Amino acid sequence: MKTFTVYSGSTLVGHTDLENGDPPMGVAFGRFIPVEAYRAIQKQCIENHEDQSALNLTVQTPNNETIQCAGVGILDYSHEADEEFIEVNVLGISHPPYEKMFPHHVISYEQQFK
Repeated sequence: MKTFTVYSGSTLVGHTDLENGDPPMGVAFGRFIPVEAYRAIQKQCIENHEDQSALNLTVQTPNNETIQCAGVGILDYSHEADEEFIEVNVLGISHPPYEKMFPHHVISYEQQFK
């Protein structure tokens, strides 16, 4: 698996493998593994799942390319679960091309129709 980095502005807040996806929608999502700096934005990620644009969230590829997309969200449900449960969503991926970054998502999606 490739590991992607998640930033709030210029601050690294965590990592993800973006292990799941919806290729036709250009969406990739996966478990979010926070680093210490995440604590500064965690309350906002718990309380606000609607509009996190003020957090200026971005995701970078393992090659340090910023993924061009419609938006990034961190959904933190840890307060509702007995364990840490945080997910990151990258919506409307346009560049680098979805199929280049996530060929395994595309293959899995296409297998559904065979």
